[in-house]
Amino acid sequence: MYRITGSSVPVTETNLLEHIGEVIRIHGSVYKIRKMRGFAFVLLRCAKHIYQCVYSEEKAKFPLEVLVEESCVIFQAEVVGEERSRMGAELHLIDVEILSKPYEISQVVINQKEVDTSLATLLDYRPVTLRNEKERAVFRIQNGITDGFRIFFRKYGFTEIHTPKIGSAGAEGGANIFRMDYFGKEAYLAQSPQFYKQMMVGVHERVFEIAPVFRAEKHDTSRHLNEYTSVDVEMGYVTSVETLMETETYMLKSMFSYLKEEYEEELALLKVSLPDLQEIPVIPFAKVKEIVARIRHSEVTDPEDLEPEEEKRICQWVKEKTGSEFVFVTEYPEKKRPFYTMESKEHPELTRSFDLLYQGLEITTGGLRIHNYEEQVAKLQRRGMRPESFASYLMAHRAGLPPHGGMGIGLERLTSQLLGYSNVRRASLFPRDMHRLEP
Repeated sequence: MYRITGSSVPVTETNLLEHIGEVIRIHGSVYKIRKMRGFAFVLLRCAKHIYQCVYSEEKAKFPLEVLVEESCVIFQAEVVGEERSRMGAELHLIDVEILSKPYEISQVVINQKEVDTSLATLLDYRPVTLRNEKERAVFRIQNGITDGFRIFFRKYGFTEIHTPKIGSAGAEGGANIFRMDYFGKEAYLAQSPQFYKQMMVGVHERVFEIAPVFRAEKHDTSRHLNEYTSVDVEMGYVTSVETLMETETYMLKSMFSYLKEEYEEELALLKVSLPDLQEIPVIPFAKVKEIVARIRHSEVTDPEDLEPEEEKRICQWVKEKTGSEFVFVTEYPEKKRPFYTMESKEHPELTRSFDLLYQGLEITTGGLRIHNYEEQVAKLQRRGMRPESFASYLMAHRAGLPPHGGMGIGLERLTSQLLGYSNVRRASLFPRDMHRLEP
């Protein structure tokens, strides 16, 4: 998108230095005005950058007083080289066309380095606070994360799919689903695209989707959202969990490399150091429980799941032992995994599944799926579930599916951990939790 235009040749935000000495037109929002003795600095917020403009009465054809912060304007300006400027150049203002002015002054100051307010206020005023340079950089980086993943997927033959978010059954089972009236029928918001991913493995073999999912979990914590974005992957002709974990490792490496190359400015602004991702350690679930119990000098607690504190402890232990900020935890108990998860043939009480923990937080759940029709029906029945309620899902199994598996990555959790935030809401554009439906 062109944000700057000259008389004949478009000037993009990234090639400003090629136009030193030229007079250009540039549009954006007045971010901040700093009055000095005899002149003023005017910071102009454009799509990707904030430009330093210089106002002087000698050069400008308009009084400084007509400029109001958060006004949308078109400046006519001369591009002047300036080594002290972050962009290597600054814009000396000549004329202005004011497109709009704010109706009122915001109650939250957004043009400082940080938005100095509580998290609640930051989120209450999200349409405005997102204009802060650092706040919007968060979502530029999040955009880079999804772009990086998409580049990987396209390189390796994945097809992007778009699945329904309203359905007749919840993919994860249980009570954590949002119910809704669907023209007199009971329907549910999608907990995940799991059923459709598996169906599409029989069509495209390798598929992915980046889309919202909905969980009616009554967790009022810093790590939970009731609506979040899931990066979902499913691969056909996969027979080992190791293949899935290797795939995710390469996905992350590719994405981090892309961020480093394309989002250097945003990473520097937020002081983010990208992980030096090499080989990710793999530890079975039972071993994790033993290690954490030993660290705590206690007995093993909750033998079927990991507590948040245990996730933090094992990540600290792995970091100390290997230097890795990531760890794969495998072989989760069958009771704690969804009905479509494949069990271990040698140890049917365990599953061929994994979680990826990053800096003390689970960001991915994945595993092999049951592709055999009779096995899947039997598993549903053992869980006390009615196979006829999953007729369309099982249609793919009846017609034949290849061995397959996949994973789902929580985009907000990944972003939050990468940026070092203690609350995942910071990494959600307009978060939805138990208490928040606005803005």
